[in-house]
Amino acid sequence: MSEPVVRPDPDALLRRVQEEEARAQAPKLKIFFGFAPGVGKTFRMLEVARALVEQGVDVVVGLVETHGRQETTERLEGLPLLPRRTLEYRGRTIEEFDLDAALARKPAVLVLDELAHTNAPGSRHPKRWQDVVELLDAGIDVFTTVNVQHVDSLNDVVAQITGVAVRETVPDSILDRADDIEVVDITPEALLQRLREGKVYLPEQAGRATEHFFQRGNLLALRELALRRTAQHVDEEVQEYRERHGVEVPWPAGERLMACVGPGPGSRRVIRAAARMAAALHAPWEAVYVEASALPMSDGDRDRLEAHLELVESLGGTHARLVGPSVVDALLTHARRANVTRILIGRPVHQRLRDRLRGSLVDAVVRRSEDLDVHVVSGDDDAVAPTPSAPIVAGTFDPAPYAWATAGVVATTVLSAGVRELFPVPDLEMLYLLTVMATAVRLGRGPSLWSAALGVAAYDFFFVPPVMTFVVADVRYVLTFGMMFGVGAVVGELAARIRRQEQDAVAREQRTATLYALSSDLAKADDASAVARVVADHAAVVFGCDVFVLRLDPSGALVPAAVAPAGAVLDAKELSVARWCLENERPAGAGTDTLPGAATSCVPLIAATGVAGVMALAPRVPTHRRTEQRAFLEAFARQAAFAFERMRLGDEARTHALRAKTEEMRSALLSAVSHDLRTPLGSITGAATSLRDTTNLPPETRVELVESICDEAERLERLVSNLLDMTRLESGALAVHREWVPVEELVGSALTRLEARLADRVVTVDVAPDVPLVPVDPVLFGQVFLNLVENATKYTPAGSPLDLTARRVGRTVVVEVADRGPGLPEGGEEQVFEKFVRGVHTGVAGVGLGLPICRGIVEAHGGGMTAGPRPGGGAVFRVTLPLVGEPPSVPREEPP
Repeated sequence: MSEPVVRPDPDALLRRVQEEEARAQAPKLKIFFGFAPGVGKTFRMLEVARALVEQGVDVVVGLVETHGRQETTERLEGLPLLPRRTLEYRGRTIEEFDLDAALARKPAVLVLDELAHTNAPGSRHPKRWQDVVELLDAGIDVFTTVNVQHVDSLNDVVAQITGVAVRETVPDSILDRADDIEVVDITPEALLQRLREGKVYLPEQAGRATEHFFQRGNLLALRELALRRTAQHVDEEVQEYRERHGVEVPWPAGERLMACVGPGPGSRRVIRAAARMAAALHAPWEAVYVEASALPMSDGDRDRLEAHLELVESLGGTHARLVGPSVVDALLTHARRANVTRILIGRPVHQRLRDRLRGSLVDAVVRRSEDLDVHVVSGDDDAVAPTPSAPIVAGTFDPAPYAWATAGVVATTVLSAGVRELFPVPDLEMLYLLTVMATAVRLGRGPSLWSAALGVAAYDFFFVPPVMTFVVADVRYVLTFGMMFGVGAVVGELAARIRRQEQDAVAREQRTATLYALSSDLAKADDASAVARVVADHAAVVFGCDVFVLRLDPSGALVPAAVAPAGAVLDAKELSVARWCLENERPAGAGTDTLPGAATSCVPLIAATGVAGVMALAPRVPTHRRTEQRAFLEAFARQAAFAFERMRLGDEARTHALRAKTEEMRSALLSAVSHDLRTPLGSITGAATSLRDTTNLPPETRVELVESICDEAERLERLVSNLLDMTRLESGALAVHREWVPVEELVGSALTRLEARLADRVVTVDVAPDVPLVPVDPVLFGQVFLNLVENATKYTPAGSPLDLTARRVGRTVVVEVADRGPGLPEGGEEQVFEKFVRGVHTGVAGVGLGLPICRGIVEAHGGGMTAGPRPGGGAVFRVTLPLVGEPPSVPREEPP
């Protein structure tokens, strides 16, 4: 009989075609990977680029560092080069890759050397690999180079091997994103020869490199790291291909081991054998346990299984729990899906009769393994000797289900008797069979077997001739009894399996829902304290424990960041367990191999950059945590750690943004102040030098020079005062001493101080009669009007009018300073109040602090300040002051 033809899933085929089309259209990243400088990465990359150019592909060299190597320079000849971007940094001119020019040129392939390079300040991205990401997002294929010492995950390993800490690194995600990694490899001896010949560094640099980084042992280790990292990338591609194309047959391109374990003592021997074989083959391995029976394991068997899985973790392996009706099917399906090449299974130690009755697991695995190697591991007699099994559920027998099963059989017997009297039904055993099936579904396997046995006995005693006896006159009833009992057993087994699967599904759903709820609440947390509270509250509910989330305070002490329920206390002994857990980054306390006598169980909250804290759980009743519960706890802890890491990264991002803003402000301040300080100082110095060196100056010239010195000194004083005022405003150190002052006095003081500069202008002052005294600091508010009037004189042409008006609007006083100058730039009404921003005429002397200081002073008084265009041309600056309290009753003086 021919095997049925398995037709492929059309939806899967469509998805595969769509994925392949998307993959073909996506931009490609090709990395030329080496184990040290000088192996020829750049040379090889340029060779590939030249070959593409000859094929008509649009290739552009974005940036290549030749380091004076003649061979590399020759390979660059004839290739289109992108002009470099020049940046000024600390008095030096630096040439960098021009990302904007590359995006505008948009070639098919861009060649960009040294992926780990750090860009000069002023570039769009701090790292070159970020430039590459933007190029890929723009649809440009990229060729680039990188050495193994620059891979982020291997950075500490390289430092341990070579003693050299490499600061420029590339995230592993960039290598994972690469479509092709080409290893450029030469022998360490050949590389050292190139170094001696001056083909890598200059002679003096080569000598230092040979003494430190370029030692043969270092190069051998780095070469192995590079090959292993590339092999890992290739292995991931193989696995992805197998999953994408649904390949079930193992591909033995690399060894993978699977150990079959169970609660039997002999599993320890299998686990250790798998660990030794994996170490010898340099291969990954895992241990697999299949839950195929509906019967719950005894406490002793479960404890042994948990110990075996803990041994797997301690020996560096992973483990998986499988569920299925057939152990062999589950094992072989998992092995083929995981591309396992070798299966290790323990030698059977039970009686041969059991294999004859139930079949041999080892024999079935060997016969059906096909292209998989199966290793049967023998054990020591004392290690694998069978031990008497404990009761299925020791000390937990519940008689209620059996009582209900008995009541069901009694009710069925009464019903059968009544039915037989009313209707001559010959097959009453079907009623008993229905009862057995109902009992199996509702009460489980044990009660269903009891119901089947009791039903057979009742049917035989009450309805099988001769009745009221257990004697069977007709042997045909024996088959009926067997069918009743057999169906009851089968249905009970199936019902128990379904119930077990339901329980597992419910448990998985609960764990998933718990993690989802945790992640949702953590996403809403806005600081580390809120994260700690969310973690503690969820853990207390989920695990039924007193929970302590512990973190380091600024002094280095481990203190509770959150406690649930409130009022729980962690004593000093348990705190020392948490401290050990934090320092060693491993679980400790109850249920672990470290300090198992502790009352609490401590789990480190390990984030990407270190340990974010410790979660300590104090059970309210003694419990034994199983492996799946430990895995769930670890997943819970990872979620918490990620949340703390997100908070830390957010704080760092805000700090970096503040530093960048501060640096920008500092640069702008230095740029502006250096010019505006130099101008008055130059004038003062020139005038003073003329007075000192020239003795026969005319009196009018001497007076003019002295007045120039005084004017420039006042200008310098105002500049310094503005800087000091801005510093006090930003630090919150500005003290406001309010007095009730007439608006005319504030305006008049400013006009008096600027009388010389206003000589050629028409100034109109209009203060409404109902404007009361205002509660302000006269010194600070005098500075406001002084800055506004002076600002108007600087940005308007000579002779243009200036209008100052004041009026009362409700409980506020509005003062306006209006001019007829060029006005404000479109949309710049708010921009002029930013620090170091100067109107439309950037050539006007000033730092750009006058208006920000004015607004800061007004806001310190509880008022507001705005700017806008003046009807008919010009600009108007409006100050609004609230009237707080009642002014003193003094007679108002009319202005002269």
